[in-house]
Amino acid sequence: MRQSCKEILLQLFLHLYSFYTLLIYNSMEENKKAPEAQIQMTDEVAQGVYSNLAIITHSHAEFILDFVNALPGALPRVKSRIVMTPEHAKRLLLALSGNVTKYEQNFGKIHLPEESNTIAFPGIKGEA
Repeated sequence: MRQSCKEILLQLFLHLYSFYTLLIYNSMEENKKAPEAQIQMTDEVAQGVYSNLAIITHSHAEFILDFVNALPGALPRVKSRIVMTPEHAKRLLLALSGNVTKYEQNFGKIHLPEESNTIAFPGIKGEA
């Protein structure tokens, strides 16, 4: 069954909102109880989308996060695009940062192959 672009974007928004809510919940102090989120999600969205590259661009009004599946022998493909306000982007940054810190406390430091926070893929360029 082929979905419309509007349906796909709605599913992506619900997926990101659920992910964002979980990040916020996990980053709160242990003794505080997070409010319960009442969010519906289809089974397809609940399965998630694999991404091994994120391209982030921004304007004065919004941040655009493109989640890409870049596999050897195939052209990289944007699997999900999320557009959010700068305020929500900063909240996501803080929540993700807190969760990475907790992850490293529990499982050890995440080692990146190089000190750079960018990965070069031929033909892909993210610009603001």
